[in-house]
Amino acid sequence: MKKLMMPFILLLVLVISACSNTSTEKDESKAPEDKQPETITYQSENGPIEVPADPQRVIVLSSFVGNVMALDVNLVGVDAWSKMNPRFNLEGVEEVTDESLEKIIELDPDLIIGLSNIKNVDNLSEIAPTVTYTYGKLDYLTQHLEIAKLLNKEKEAQVWIDDFKKRAQSAGEEIKAKIGENTTVSVVENFDKQLYVFGDNWARGTEVLYQEMKLAMPEKVKEMALKDGFYALSLEVLPEFAGDYLIFSKNADTDTSFQETDTYKNIPAVKNNQVFEVNSKEFYFNDPISLDYQLDFFVQSFLGK
Repeated sequence: MKKLMMPFILLLVLVISACSNTSTEKDESKAPEDKQPETITYQSENGPIEVPADPQRVIVLSSFVGNVMALDVNLVGVDAWSKMNPRFNLEGVEEVTDESLEKIIELDPDLIIGLSNIKNVDNLSEIAPTVTYTYGKLDYLTQHLEIAKLLNKEKEAQVWIDDFKKRAQSAGEEIKAKIGENTTVSVVENFDKQLYVFGDNWARGTEVLYQEMKLAMPEKVKEMALKDGFYALSLEVLPEFAGDYLIFSKNADTDTSFQETDTYKNIPAVKNNQVFEVNSKEFYFNDPISLDYQLDFFVQSFLGK
């Protein structure tokens, strides 16, 4: 009898084991996936702050619109300077200021970004997590990486940074090989009846030209503009600051009649047709969108390609 029962017992064990395995597989297949956190803690200049891990409605009140756009994060409000940049596609995005609190409330942001000198930070913080940065405290690439940390997109930012530095430095070597190692370049801009010359960290392509490409800066520019980033000057002394090449960030909305004067026309860079003009509204910033455009502009201007 025992011999007859053994096959049935073995069969029963196999069936139970199979059922058990099937049940386990079903349970595992139904196990919920690990949910991503809804918020992260960001270490800001003013201390830790809880922000969305995947922000969907961001307002930028100053300077950093291009950084956010380059990381493919949705914007619902931006500052006036960014709004008029033709390189930024901001159709449908509202123009706001640090004082337009009612409009900001209506836009229902989940994150607000601005410079440390904006007004109403306490009120803005009640609307959404508000993070500010001191302009120039970080170098321009570290600043982009820091914004990427805030937006939880650090890896994407680092990939772009590595590629940009490689492209810019390679272009710089080509340009220096063509124009000469010691050939100088100046960046000037006209704004509100005033002329300005820039150092190596005040946007307008200066970071590309001087920091990455290592092109030479005139001694007078080093003396007066390198520390503060810019220097206001008169037309009469412009020739002292003009390099062998002149990058003219031109604001067509303000007076450009100085270009018709003998003082300007007699600058060697002007006489040698070595002035490259660009729309100042496209050159104001040093975010990835602006930097890529500036790099392409310099490659085309200096190398013709």
